[in-house]
Amino acid sequence: FQAEDGIRDAQESRGLGDVYKRQVAELALGHILSAFRHIAKAHWQMKNKIWDKKSLVGREIEGKTLGIIGYGRIGALLGKKAAALGMKVLAYNPPPIREDGIAKFVSLEELFASSDVISIHVPLTPETKGMINAETIKKMKDGVVIINTARGDLIDENALYEACKSGKIAAAALDVFPEEPYNGKLLELENVYCTPHLGASTNEAQAKIGKEIIRILNEIKDV
Repeated sequence: FQAEDGIRDAQESRGLGDVYKRQVAELALGHILSAFRHIAKAHWQMKNKIWDKKSLVGREIEGKTLGIIGYGRIGALLGKKAAALGMKVLAYNPPPIREDGIAKFVSLEELFASSDVISIHVPLTPETKGMINAETIKKMKDGVVIINTARGDLIDENALYEACKSGKIAAAALDVFPEEPYNGKLLELENVYCTPHLGASTNEAQAKIGKEIIRILNEIKDV
């Protein structure tokens, strides 16, 4: 995993984030739909021969507000896709701001207070580490859904666990974790949906990344 992260960091430093921005945005959108319609839970029940439709009544995403923290390449593409499905889009991003006619840029406090779904798309820095914590969760709407496809350490694990367990957070969907492979206590909760760092894991993305790595190696060889 360290090697994988090293490759990803090298890709980002060379501007290769564009290679997998669509894949990460699609995964985030998939997690939103799954959390709202209990798709993973329904699948598990059916596999265990449980037919319990009453426990699977979901919510529609049309008309709901998506708050995107970090409106860069991936965040902006997620906003575009979500808006096409009828979601309202709020965004928080320090300058430079990508004005695209889709997102309304607001303060972080307003985003927390107004969003039905919050999706995180910022790098891990000393300022962003643990930015989702007990205090910021208190500022969110009851029943909010949290999506994290960026970096695991952006969220305080203990605070997320307590908020999901109490129902303050209706569901959390995570593709990244403080330590990977992850085997922590969030796996105990049925309203926490986890994928094993699949953001860029599509056939199309891996093929593109392979070509880019070969191109970079050739450039280095010729220097």
